[in-house]
Amino acid sequence: MGENQEDMGQAVKLYKALGEPTRLKIALLLTKESNLCFTAIGERLESVAGSTLSHHLKQLTDSGLISFRKNGSFIHYNVNREIAEKFAPYLLA
Repeated sequence: MGENQEDMGQAVKLYKALGEPTRLKIALLLTKESNLCFTAIGERLESVAGSTLSHHLKQLTDSGLISFRKNGSFIHYNVNREIAEKFAPYLLA
């Protein structure tokens, strides 16, 4: 096996993050629509409270699967396609 420890650690974090159904839905949503802000993600998921959504986005960001950029008072989220291709190609299918 040629995997290095860093890749293995990132894979574990990513798979743990995607193991929760709401986070998987968020990841799938962001593969189809990029640059979504917190409010837009919440509207599309409908039944997720703001504090819960914030927690899910932090878990996905910490795993490296999604990234964000600030634009004024808004934060826009995107899937890190390089990480998705490497560890979770299912998301891009």
